[in-house]
Parts: sequence; C-alpha cells; structure tokens
Amino acid sequence: MSLQTKSKSPAGADWTADQPIVSLCDVHKSYGSVEVLKGISLDVRKGEVICIIGPSGSGKSTLIRCINGLNDIQKGSIKVEGQEVNDPKLDLLTLRKKVGIVFQQYNLFPHKTALDNVMMAPVLVLKEPKKEVEERARALIAKVRLQGKENAYPGELSGGQQQRVAIARSLAMRPDVMLFDEVTAALDPETVKEVLLTIRELASEGMTCILVTHEMGFAREVADHVYFTDQGVIVEHGPPRQFFTKASDPRTRQFLSQIL
Repeated sequence: MSLQTKSKSPAGADWTADQPIVSLCDVHKSYGSVEVLKGISLDVRKGEVICIIGPSGSGKSTLIRCINGLNDIQKGSIKVEGQEVNDPKLDLLTLRKKVGIVFQQYNLFPHKTALDNVMMAPVLVLKEPKKEVEERARALIAKVRLQGKENAYPGELSGGQQQRVAIARSLAMRPDVMLFDEVTAALDPETVKEVLLTIRELASEGMTCILVTHEMGFAREVADHVYFTDQGVIVEHGPPRQFFTKASDPRTRQFLSQIL
C-alpha cells in the first residue's frame, strides 16, 4: 500500500498528494468595473511546472497574485493543498509559508546584506532560531550559486544576482509551491540565463512551480503544461510539444507567430 502525503488545513480539510496541490475553479477578479479574470480554471499537480504566457494585460500576474492571497477574488474558488485561499478564517501567514512568490522587482532591503535578506522572514515572522535559519540561508545562497556574496548589499549585486537572492529568500520559508511573476523581465540577456538556471534546478528537484513568463524557449524546455491567456480567459493550453507546434486557436497562433 502506497503512502500518501496528507495536509490538515485550518478548516479541517484533508489533502493528499494524488489531488491537485493548486486548484482554481471559475475564478473571477475585477478592479472596479474592469473584469481582469473571467472564469479561470486550472489544476496543478505536486511537482509540476506550469508556464502561463500571453500578451500584457491578459491577467497573468493578477492570476498568480490571487493564488498567493495578495489579491482577493469576486467569484470562484482557489485551493492550495485543499485549503480555500479566500476563506476568511484562513491565516494568510499559513498560506504564504506554503506558497512562495518572486516578483519582477527584487524588493530586497537595500540596507541589509544578502544573508540578512534571506534570514529576515523566518527569524522575524516565523520566530525560528537564528542559528538554524542562518545555516539554512547560507545553504540557499550557495544553492543559487552566490557563495561569497553573503555579506554583499543589494546595491553591490547585479540584477540577476539580486533576483537569485530574492529566490533564496522565498525558499527560506520552505514553501511547497513557488510562484514566479515575470522574474526575468527586468534583466539583461546575460543575467536572464543565471535566473532561469536556478528555476530549472528547482523544477528538476521536484518543486511545484507556476511561472508567468515571456521566455518561450524556457517554457518549451521546462514546463509540463503551458497556458495561454488573453483578455482574462484561458484561450488554449497543453503540453509544450503540442502547444508550440499544433496550437489550434487563431489567437494562440497569432501570439506565437509574433514572439517565436
């Protein structure tokens, strides 16, 4: 008999690893009178890498911010490990321990070293022992190939190096799911490779990853499933080989013809 991972949510719902780790059903999100998400549904299995692509303004970033509870929704359901994200009883800290997020902007504290930036949330928010956190933070900085930069300040690091510190900082919370919101959009081509290599390594180790990205080569190589969004809906989705070579919707084909 196989063993299944179980998670007990604050609301009392059981989740097992054979169920989607992230599940969205008919999600609607509006800003005032502008409807940004118009009924999004998708499931992500544990260990999967999902890439979300589409033109600017199609709702991609809003979508993953809703998964992390940074944006609320007007209708539908978002569950992480069986727990409803929009349950008013949900402790958002509990959610954000499970779901890490890395943004296009690094958002590092400029007056703190790389090591301090990685350590801050586990020490100050989770109240974990500083010595234990420091050991983990040093290991994570090494993991993102920044050995020797522990005492460097953000202003002394390149954009790609700062983004890798931001990834290490998110990993320091030991999340089950990582969200990446166009994390290479502000980087030059040389540093893009460094960041994508870090994400590729995380994916190969089994981390569940949901990425909003414009890096089509990366999506083709790493993703288990690609979703194309436009005007707040999922237009088409599929495994990369099928998606990039046999897209059926005219909007998808037009988008791909402009960027490939």
